[in-house]
Amino acid sequence: MSRKIKCVMLGEDAEGLDYAPYPGDLGQRIYDKVSKLAWQRWLAHQTMLINEYRLTPMEPEARKYLETEMEKFFFGEGSSAPKEFVPPTP
Repeated sequence: MSRKIKCVMLGEDAEGLDYAPYPGDLGQRIYDKVSKLAWQRWLAHQTMLINEYRLTPMEPEARKYLETEMEKFFFGEGSSAPKEFVPPTP
């Protein structure tokens, strides 16, 4: 049985995550307030950030940057794409 939550991104009831996807308080907030669909959107955005900025997620500075962007993406003003980013055309 899926868990329903009021998603902060979608603004409506949606299927919640199965577990906290990130450690600590931020992970718990995401588990409580972010839907599976919104989490998938973050993963796509995070991949774009990693590729565009050539981040190495094993590096502490990169992890801190991604954590900050994740918090902005879900609970702040949003995380923007780099100015130079050109979305792929279908």
